[in-house]
Amino acid sequence: MGGGGGRGKRSVRGRATPSTTTAEEEEEEEEEKEEEGEGAVAIEEDEDEAKGELLQAAGVPQLQVRGTTHPRACQPSMTPWRLLRCCQWTAAWVPVLFIAVVICWSYYTFVVELCLFTIAAQQEEGKAAIYLVVFHLSFVLFMWSYWKTIFTPPVCPSKEFSLSQADEERYEKEERPEVQQEILKRVAKELPVYTLTSTRLIRYCEKCQLIKPDRCHHCSVCNKCVLKMDHHCPWVNNCVGFSNYKYFLLFLFYSLVYCILVTTTVLEYFIKFWTTNLKNTRAQFHVLFLFFVSTMFFISILSLFCYHLWLVGKNRTTIEAFRAPVFLNGPDKNGFSLGWSKNWRQVFGDEKKYWLFPIFTTLGDGVNFPTRLMMETEQVTGTNHHEHTRSSGSTQNFPVGPLSESKNFLLATGSDQDVRSGIKNHVTVSIES
Repeated sequence: MGGGGGRGKRSVRGRATPSTTTAEEEEEEEEEKEEEGEGAVAIEEDEDEAKGELLQAAGVPQLQVRGTTHPRACQPSMTPWRLLRCCQWTAAWVPVLFIAVVICWSYYTFVVELCLFTIAAQQEEGKAAIYLVVFHLSFVLFMWSYWKTIFTPPVCPSKEFSLSQADEERYEKEERPEVQQEILKRVAKELPVYTLTSTRLIRYCEKCQLIKPDRCHHCSVCNKCVLKMDHHCPWVNNCVGFSNYKYFLLFLFYSLVYCILVTTTVLEYFIKFWTTNLKNTRAQFHVLFLFFVSTMFFISILSLFCYHLWLVGKNRTTIEAFRAPVFLNGPDKNGFSLGWSKNWRQVFGDEKKYWLFPIFTTLGDGVNFPTRLMMETEQVTGTNHHEHTRSSGSTQNFPVGPLSESKNFLLATGSDQDVRSGIKNHVTVSIES
């Protein structure tokens, strides 16, 4: 009994040992636990930082949460600037979407409501068939031209017009405008540039950081320089320039053809709906409304088309019509005009069989343009071994490449021996009446 009791007391004493631990031992145990926890957190942070560096090197975006970098791929939040750009992009396509809706509705009205439900119902199937064939022919050419105008990207200057890294650094560090112009003049001597600013300076784009070729301008909407820029058209959401100016003219032309066809064919039934008892009230609404819409578009497009035909005949862009290009001898609004026939071929090419199709046949390369005063006799006659450029279907060569002596009087600021009159140093090409 006594031995059993002793063992029982010892077991109770053994179980009660933790409760008899001194306060100092408890403090030591707590400090050890805190040190172990801090060490674990430090290890986890080191591992997270290492993973973050690896993922950052791999290009994986990271998310900042409460000061901790979480190395996981995530979708970046929409910043106000990105949201603004998204809204601008969406708003730019609204005019194009509006035109597309009008075109789709006009197609439905003409084909379904007019030809199928109205003309065919009057026992005039032959007339309806002829209308459908002619309509679809003009519709295809119209949509083809419109598509090419929208989705043909504007051409930008090549890299040779950009400053080298060294020249660019010198230009940005230099605060004196006259020294900056000297840098640009030295670079421009190797480029085919003939036009200057209104203050007789090299045409340089600060945003694109390049020397502008002749007839090239910076578009604030597209945010880039466009070769032979005419204007930025909101109805196609694109810059109209060297690469798509022919498509734009054909788009206007076939728009007029489309409107004339719709207006003339609808006019007969427009009158019948008012003077006779045609029963189809739904077709009556569509046909009457189509007549007014097509007439309105015809009047507005006609004036724009005539204006651009005048520009083609003068070999000017819309920008040049408002601000004449400046040459060495001063502004000259007819500086690029070679006569109506040659001006027309500049845009549409020499092959007449391609004129009415939205196929690129424009002469030149968008950088070099023949002028009324050509540089040096050998360039006009082609006796010199200069490079030439020719577009598809072209038989007319345009001189490009080095400007030799003519660049000195255009760009140099030295003695009178190097600088000569632009008129005396040129020969006049034959200008058609």
